[in-house]
Amino acid sequence: MTTLILGSGHNALVAACYLARAGHPVEVLERDEVLGGAVSTVERFPGHLVDRGSSAHIMIRHTGIIEELELEKFGLRYIDCDPWAFAPAPVGSGAEPIVFHRDVDRTCAAIERACGARDAEAYRRFVRTWGPRAQRVMRAFGGAPTPGRFLRAFWGLDARGGGSALSREFLQSGDALLDSWFDDERLKAALAWFGAQSGPPMSEPGTAPMAGFAALMHTLPPGRAVGGSGALTTALVARLRADGGTVRAGDEVTELRRSGDGWRVRTAAGRDLFARTVISGTHVLTSLELLRRGGFDDTVLADWRRRIRVGPGIGMVVRAATTALPAYPGAAPQESTRGLQLLVSDRRQLRLAHAAALAGELPPRPVVLAMSFSALDPTIAPPGEHQLSLWAQWHPHRLADGSDWHAHGEREADRIIAEVDSYAPGFADSVRQRYVQTPADLESELGLIGGNVMHVEMSLDQMFFWRPIPELSGQKVPGAPGLYLTGASTHPGGGVSGASGRTAAGLVLRSLRRGRFARR
Repeated sequence: MTTLILGSGHNALVAACYLARAGHPVEVLERDEVLGGAVSTVERFPGHLVDRGSSAHIMIRHTGIIEELELEKFGLRYIDCDPWAFAPAPVGSGAEPIVFHRDVDRTCAAIERACGARDAEAYRRFVRTWGPRAQRVMRAFGGAPTPGRFLRAFWGLDARGGGSALSREFLQSGDALLDSWFDDERLKAALAWFGAQSGPPMSEPGTAPMAGFAALMHTLPPGRAVGGSGALTTALVARLRADGGTVRAGDEVTELRRSGDGWRVRTAAGRDLFARTVISGTHVLTSLELLRRGGFDDTVLADWRRRIRVGPGIGMVVRAATTALPAYPGAAPQESTRGLQLLVSDRRQLRLAHAAALAGELPPRPVVLAMSFSALDPTIAPPGEHQLSLWAQWHPHRLADGSDWHAHGEREADRIIAEVDSYAPGFADSVRQRYVQTPADLESELGLIGGNVMHVEMSLDQMFFWRPIPELSGQKVPGAPGLYLTGASTHPGGGVSGASGRTAAGLVLRSLRRGRFARR
């Protein structure tokens, strides 16, 4: 019998691919006409292939999923971002920019020029220490979030003060970690901004590993999928169809109801489907709403909903078509435009922006991550043009004054472009077209409730075997046999990893094998 997959986000498609590869019939149901959810690319401007959500792919390149599903055979190709990050010096400061190459020696040489010999040597030791730790964290992300798996992931790691010191280092804030290693504030701000891409500020407990992930970029840097982020989705769909799976776009699932030994799934187009096994790849709150419509115990659902914290929202995006790449003083384009451009020089800016978001206010000064992947992949822009994604944190979904985001979007986009221009003078004049995605737009277009691209906050209490809450952390729903969860709402959280999808498929395959054995 066919397994139904709700949603076509990359985790849902990964789950579908593993099931279809094992010979099980699979059908994916997607409300949108565009497949892939936040891992999708469309033509926003003439000749420009523009990402709707994610742009750089980091985690999935460390999971082995691309190799296991042989996605290269289905057209997926990555270009390494090298240098993987760049932190410009403030204009007029006379300081050198910080360039993070894949090669540690070249990175340390750049840090020495910008920050001094002590920080350069400290960074070398930082990579040597946190590289293996980040690899263990990534390994823990690759399977079900059981306490045993979590502990085994860190077994054998060294710390000067033993196990208690190691656990303390993992549970400390990212800011505390950076302060213990480095002196230069610009270097600490750049690494803090990289770590904060998961959502929480580096002042929160448990964010040290997010900052420590920088060390892993010297093993395998962020990758840019040729043709845009949606190239991953295109390859997954091609793989799925090659193994007999089907995908139906433009038909939203409206209800999920327990029926006999399986599930009745109803859609907006009037389809009434039955399946013994369902994998829901939608936002967890959307999945719970489908269950509510299907008659699931609302008292239980209300308790779960109340305890799942979406947070104030993370940020917004400006997609820009330009006539040129940003020109950062003192840096060549091959140094500055091929990776993540970390436009911050002081962590105070990060803290003020996050505090404003908590209060429902716009940031005093936008904090911007610029990505100009047309410098790596010219296929996404017409000849003579370039394209940038400008991600800005933190921008709350709900504004304290009750105003609508439509009143702020264009003005906030002006501020974001001006922030880039303050580091790369002349950039604003190069912008020819732009597409603005406010937190409200991210919610309405991509189903990202509250504008949170990570679904629910990536705070310590909502990670690992607590994500999104302990009852749902095993990617199953108590009282709902045969229903599984996947996506950013589940372990290991947001970002492009596919790990949750692979875990969900493994749970289903084991259940199907047990069922066959029981019938025999």
